[in-house]
Amino acid sequence: MIVLLVMQLLMNRHPDNIIMLGLFTVMFSVMVGVSCVFSKGKIIMEASLLTSVMVVSLTLFTFWAAKRGYDFNFLWPFLFCTLILVLIFSIIQIFFPMGSLVRMIISFVVALLYCGFIIYDTDNLIKRCSYDEYILATTMLYIDMVQLFLTMLSILGIIDD
Repeated sequence: MIVLLVMQLLMNRHPDNIIMLGLFTVMFSVMVGVSCVFSKGKIIMEASLLTSVMVVSLTLFTFWAAKRGYDFNFLWPFLFCTLILVLIFSIIQIFFPMGSLVRMIISFVVALLYCGFIIYDTDNLIKRCSYDEYILATTMLYIDMVQLFLTMLSILGIIDD
């Protein structure tokens, strides 16, 4: 998180912004690697494939919709409220475990949430980000994709158990 904050402060200072993006990517990759250590190889491959197909499909859809004049800025309040609700339910689940069915439902909601974030952030990249804001746009999309992958990993792990 600290690297993310520093990266936003140095967003317009080249080459510091590139260095911070690289540092953030390495740190985030270590986190994903640690998460993958506890999963089977087959599940990791399935999650990777599903995430790749979803990201490509959502990106192509957003570019197609942007060409036709659609705007996805209206999604922000829904995405923010859903994120807060998921955080609250996750905290409740820590103190009062509700079983694998509730974990599965929360994981599906999170997957839909990050699909919405991919559409929203891609739309912002196309329409609202200036040329100098590519580091911020890259970071937001990277976070969305990684979180979607981790969510798919969670869903497939629950199904496998």
